[in-house]
Amino acid sequence: MEFQAIAERLQERLGDAIVAVESEAIDPWIEVAPARLMEVATALRDDPAWLFDYLHCISGVDLLETDPKKAAKTEWEPHLQVVYHLSSIRLKHRLVLKVHLPRWKEDQEGELPELASVASLWNTANWHEREVYDLCGVRFTNHPNLRRILCPEDWVGYPLRKDYEMPLEYHGIRGR
Repeated sequence: MEFQAIAERLQERLGDAIVAVESEAIDPWIEVAPARLMEVATALRDDPAWLFDYLHCISGVDLLETDPKKAAKTEWEPHLQVVYHLSSIRLKHRLVLKVHLPRWKEDQEGELPELASVASLWNTANWHEREVYDLCGVRFTNHPNLRRILCPEDWVGYPLRKDYEMPLEYHGIRGR
């Protein structure tokens, strides 16, 4: 099934769960409302017309411009994005989903934004969600084992956030 047909049918079926569709990108994508992610993901996996049975990866993206001059010219508010790459092995089609999240839950710095875990739908999400949590600071609700995967458990901060400041030392070991 072609991207446009998937997008149209998803919009017909789930309406306002679909925030935006970008069909002109190199990897066309569909933006999903954060609160409706599980509903959309379940439909994509289970509907016989789609059968998205494979989750390739989940990536976290920090859309923050730290240069004040460039920030003044941006057309978007700083936010995080969680990007899902899906495939249907049987039907041989692919799809990219995006979910926009605030940088901090309820604009309280240090309070991680939350998004439903899709690990119950695709087992590969278990590791990918842990990586996004560890490096970008997105808390996946109902994840079976949400803990750091690359950084030590006592690490402070989220290294792939653009405002992250590398500590000068860790347990008495000097960096830089």
